[in-house]
Amino acid sequence: MPIPINQSPNPPNPMDPKYKIDDTANLLSPSMIIYRELVIANIEEMIRIAGTPERLRPHCKTHKMAEIAKLEVDRGITRHKAATFAEVEMLADAGAADILLAYNPVGPNIQRTIAVREKYPDILFSVTADHPAVLADLAQAMTTAGQCVDVLVDINLGMNRTGLNVDDDAFNLYRDIVERDGVTPGGLHLYDGHNQQIDVDERQATVDATWGPAMAFRERLLAEGWPVPRLVCGGTPTFPVYAAKPEPGIECSPGTIVLHDAYYERNFPDLNFTPAAVILTRCVSRPGSDLVTFDVGNKAIAADPAIDSRAFLPDLPEAVPKYHNEEHLLLQTKDAKRFTPGDETLVIPGHICPSVALHREVYVADGGKVIGTWQVTARDRVLSI
Repeated sequence: MPIPINQSPNPPNPMDPKYKIDDTANLLSPSMIIYRELVIANIEEMIRIAGTPERLRPHCKTHKMAEIAKLEVDRGITRHKAATFAEVEMLADAGAADILLAYNPVGPNIQRTIAVREKYPDILFSVTADHPAVLADLAQAMTTAGQCVDVLVDINLGMNRTGLNVDDDAFNLYRDIVERDGVTPGGLHLYDGHNQQIDVDERQATVDATWGPAMAFRERLLAEGWPVPRLVCGGTPTFPVYAAKPEPGIECSPGTIVLHDAYYERNFPDLNFTPAAVILTRCVSRPGSDLVTFDVGNKAIAADPAIDSRAFLPDLPEAVPKYHNEEHLLLQTKDAKRFTPGDETLVIPGHICPSVALHREVYVADGGKVIGTWQVTARDRVLSI
């Protein structure tokens, strides 16, 4: 079970010097602050765990920012993963050379797949598929347009959200990719977002239970003479497990750890990453002797976790959230008297990925100073494609 925020074994502490900013008086609240040096440290730790940049395909859904993608590209990470066409376009413009849209293109998104190939002919672009009818539509459209796209078969490892079991249906779909014009076999997509076991050994065992059948399936494909050029594996919690495996073609795709958040910090202490994104908030009211209200509503921080897991305030680790509305976070705490309206504090989001998408731009801090802002480019669903 997830550990409650106020029982975090190693809670992030924004009073630590690495979170200090010399002057926040003119910063709007609620606003997100990205610590550039911490982002770089997280990227470098990600590379260390993977062994080489070539074994990484980080997911950009967490940050959605061209500047962070460029930091990764500058460190040799050329392969990237996206969930939307806006993210694909942002990555391509940031210099990514190999982009996987880990989403099955259906409806108008098939034409958008063609548009990506036409706008970015020099990048290696790939998508996923798990149904023969969709594959047929995609292949026909690509052929008519005189284009081709790599397709990875999406494998269901037990999350039961998308994908096929490693059985004859998946085998036949892969054969369709091999035999059809307009598409080429790109390998297997092996995402296991449900594997969030806190115990490291349990997490390892759960991954290993599906890894054997997946590798047997790959051997079955190879025995037919079909190429299986890549195995795009896992997310953040299982990243170190896949990174330690010796099989060729593995591309690990963590996402959250580039910014990290309170949920991963408290539940996965084995991941040596640091929260690099916080939200500056100010007290706006003291409605009672043990009540304090801040301006970090659910339009500034993601509301998909339970209310007691949405925000970690290191200044008030024992505070109990009573209400979280569009523009207000009401906390009950014996320390409410410490705050007067206008006082600032920092919040570590419980779920950073959708929290980022709530902000059009973020402040960027480096060396204890705010050095500018970054646009959250891919928060929109459509850019130009």
